[in-house]
Amino acid sequence: MNGWILSSDGSEPVVIRLAPGTTKTVGRAAEADLIVDAALVSRVHCRLRVNPAGDLEVEDLKSTNGTQVNGRRVTREQLNDGDTLAIGRLELRVRRQ
Repeated sequence: MNGWILSSDGSEPVVIRLAPGTTKTVGRAAEADLIVDAALVSRVHCRLRVNPAGDLEVEDLKSTNGTQVNGRRVTREQLNDGDTLAIGRLELRVRRQ
């Protein structure tokens, strides 16, 4: 499968696989596509989108604590292989597959 893998190294590892054309919301609420029960994560925190060309973008959805890429708070950002995405206290490593 071509696409992206976002993974954590925490005590309870998280792996998210995203194929081209995929759009997923991330948050604590039941209506989020990817439900994350972690500190400082908003009900619907951010959106992950892989466009048909295969580029991955994160968009903060007015979360309380913000979304960070490589330690920098972002509103919308294209992600690259090797980036670190922080959603609340959850840190994910971004890898292109």
